[in-house]
Amino acid sequence: MSDQPTAKQLRSTFVQQIPLLVALVVLWMLLWGTISWISVLSGVIVAIAVTRFFYLPPVELSGRFNPFWLLVFLARFLWDVVRASFQVAWLSFRPRGVQSNAVIAVDLVTVSDFITTLTAITISLIPGSLVIEVDRDRSILYLHVMSVDDDESLNKVREKVLSVERALVRAVGSKDDVERTAR
Repeated sequence: MSDQPTAKQLRSTFVQQIPLLVALVVLWMLLWGTISWISVLSGVIVAIAVTRFFYLPPVELSGRFNPFWLLVFLARFLWDVVRASFQVAWLSFRPRGVQSNAVIAVDLVTVSDFITTLTAITISLIPGSLVIEVDRDRSILYLHVMSVDDDESLNKVREKVLSVERALVRAVGSKDDVERTAR
């Protein structure tokens, strides 16, 4: 058999790349600050060149989307950002300052690169914590967290990360991931 891809495989690959190409064209137009036929055309050319020269492994999406759970996730995320902003502000102004910080490992339940990435981004956007490393093979996030005094604080942070992961899985995760996080 030949190692050459069939026409059907090439069409399938192109269809899978359409969302990436559209996103790159939109980003290109945002960078130029204008919507014109020349920015669209040059955006398409740049997007095709980028996807051909800088190969990225395909991200497997679940094909599942739950708008209700996405709204729940977004509301909770906004609440977490506001609450954590006030907590970090208090830590910076209180007389004794920040007494202790920690780097912790959190074992995620899912093995999906997509959910792992979304979880890492979400946690990094919430003030007071930052993902410093991701062990993709073992689905572990390493975080730097502020103001942890004891094991109870560390366990709260771990549970927070896992609850963010569960919320994302309910919104956009695969059925496998939903079952895995429900246990």
